[in-house]
Amino acid sequence: MNVLRKAILGLAGAALLAGCGFHPVGSRPMPPSLQSVYVELVDPYRVTTPPVEEALKARIARGGGVVKSKADEAETVLRLSDLREAQEVLSIDNDGRAIEYRLLTRVTFEMRKVVDGKAEVLIAPEMQTVSRDYSFSAQQILAKEAEEARLRRYIQDELAERVLLRVEARLSAIDPGLAHPAEAGKPAPNAEPQPELKPGIVPADAAGAAVPG
Repeated sequence: MNVLRKAILGLAGAALLAGCGFHPVGSRPMPPSLQSVYVELVDPYRVTTPPVEEALKARIARGGGVVKSKADEAETVLRLSDLREAQEVLSIDNDGRAIEYRLLTRVTFEMRKVVDGKAEVLIAPEMQTVSRDYSFSAQQILAKEAEEARLRRYIQDELAERVLLRVEARLSAIDPGLAHPAEAGKPAPNAEPQPELKPGIVPADAAGAAVPG
C-alpha cells in the first residue's frame, strides 16, 4: 500500500509540475517548427548513426514532434554537419604518461523551412560544443575504455539537448510564434563562446588514434 501511495503521489507531483510549465529534460513540447521535421546528418564516412542524431530524434518525438524519414515529407529540415570528437591531454604522471584527458565533441547545426518545394533558411549555421574531463590509468585499461565510451555517448546526448535549446531560442528571436508559447516574447540568450580545437588535440576518430598508455 505504501508503494502504491508513493506512486500516486509521484504522478500527482509530476502532473502539478507539468501544469506549472515545468518539463523534464527532453520531454518539453516541441515548437511548431519541429512538429514535422527531417533530421539530416551530413557525414558520408559514418556507417552507424551517431548518438547525437539518435538523441535529437528521440527528444523531438517525446515532445510531440514527428521526425520524417524524407526531407520532402517534412515542413522543416534540421541539418547537422561537421561532427567532430577530439581528445586533449590535461596532465601526465612522473613517467610522462597521460593520466587525465579532456573529451570534446562539437557539431554545427542549421534549420531550413520547406516552402513550395524550396528551402528557406530559418537558422543560420551555428556550432555547439560539449567537453568533459576524465582520468586514465594504465592498470585499468579495459575499465577506462568502457568509461570513455560511455562518456562519449553522454557528451553527444547533452550536445543534442543544447542544440534543441538553441533552436528554440533562435526561433523565438525570429518570431515568438515559431517557438513554444512558454518562450514567446523572451529574448534569445546570447550565444556562448565555443572552445576551439587547439593544436595538439588528437581527433578521436582519426585513423590510428589511440589513448596513450
